[in-house]
Amino acid sequence: MGKPLKVGIIGCGAIIAQYLTNFRRLDQIELVAVADLDPARAEAVARDYDGVRAVSVEELLAADDVELVLNLTIPAAHGEVALKAIAAGKSVYGEKPLAAATAEARQVLAAAREAGVAVGCAPDTVLGTGIQTARKAIDDGLIGAPVSATATMVTPGHERWHPNPDFYYQPGGGPLLDMGPYYVTALVTLLGPVVSVMGAASHTRNERTIGSGPRQGERVPVDIDSHVTGVLVHASGALSTLFMSFDAVKSKSSNIEIHGELGSLAVPDPNHFDGDVQLFPLGADAWETLPVSAGYVDSGRGFGIADLASTPPGAEPRAGGTLAYHVLDIMESVLESARSGAAVSIQSTAERPAAVELTVLSNDAVLSN
Repeated sequence: MGKPLKVGIIGCGAIIAQYLTNFRRLDQIELVAVADLDPARAEAVARDYDGVRAVSVEELLAADDVELVLNLTIPAAHGEVALKAIAAGKSVYGEKPLAAATAEARQVLAAAREAGVAVGCAPDTVLGTGIQTARKAIDDGLIGAPVSATATMVTPGHERWHPNPDFYYQPGGGPLLDMGPYYVTALVTLLGPVVSVMGAASHTRNERTIGSGPRQGERVPVDIDSHVTGVLVHASGALSTLFMSFDAVKSKSSNIEIHGELGSLAVPDPNHFDGDVQLFPLGADAWETLPVSAGYVDSGRGFGIADLASTPPGAEPRAGGTLAYHVLDIMESVLESARSGAAVSIQSTAERPAAVELTVLSNDAVLSN
């Protein structure tokens, strides 16, 4: 609190570029070290970022000046790396998901409680002006009591653009586990925790053809359901419907819509930090675009870490581990319901994170409507 949080990054793949761009803008964060199983990738980052040293994973975990480990490893390694960081006395913030499965994620949270360190997890997109302006509209009563929501993510498949799409179609992949964290985290942020779910799933093809890169034309097997639908029952009584597909082509629906007694909201893409929020009040003739009224202005990946840095010791960060665990539990339960054909009660819960007032957090942001 009051001093920059000293961060070390494990994993220097493609996603690190977005974090590095935003770390340069945030006074709340001081990047001190990076590590990767491929030392050359860590060394490349260190050359381009003043004051950062490239070290081994073991050296980073042992470093006295690393207070938080940013875990940018592959999803299958998220839990293992988080547990090692916690064992070394470090707080940890990870890319989604928190771990590959809820059983491992529980271990992460339990270890962090025992060690007295913080756990944060992406997505922090919900802290931006898009989702937060929509939340303020709900909290201000502009749509009355929320009744229902829809969350829609449609793409014909990542193999059309991704040169190595195999993992999207293997266990642990699929449209829900890949993109669902953005949508489900947004729904919990907007409408509160979920108490039960029902799900159904299917797939249309047993293999996919890679459309770009050196493997173009190669076929990869599909070992998961590539189309998932679900109904989430929130503790508030609101019902959310998920539509997550790698099989369909396009949708004209808003990414997220929230419907209440007095109006409806069209919410921007939860994979982005900003975007227009539109309101259709009861009795109106047209949608109106709401002014930006809440959230971190001009935000991006890493703002969740800056938010964590300002969270009092012992308190749950807005992009916190408890929320990430609840979201993972919801998604696993939707898939379990799809397999069993029965509704599944959600065993976990999470407090609806505190709202973010309209805030200029980065040192170069410009507040504008």
